[in-house]
Amino acid sequence: MPGCAHLDTAPLTPVPADFEPVCSDCARVGGQWVHLRRCLTCDHVACCDSSPARHATAHSAATDHPVITSAEPGEHWRWCYVDEVGA
Repeated sequence: MPGCAHLDTAPLTPVPADFEPVCSDCARVGGQWVHLRRCLTCDHVACCDSSPARHATAHSAATDHPVITSAEPGEHWRWCYVDEVGA
């Protein structure tokens, strides 16, 4: 399988000091989330695709930010929406 340039240029980074474990998009509309994802371009935190609103996917589509990581404790992976591949 060919490599993903988006993953190559989006290494896992430490969680920001001001990280809050909430999907601010869900909080704004009174929604609920299942798991949280963090955009590796801008650190936006949003809910996963198992959540009703799928805010992380919507964020990627609206901003063209291609790579997310889990914002869940103990999880260390990345996903590229463009190439649909993880690392």
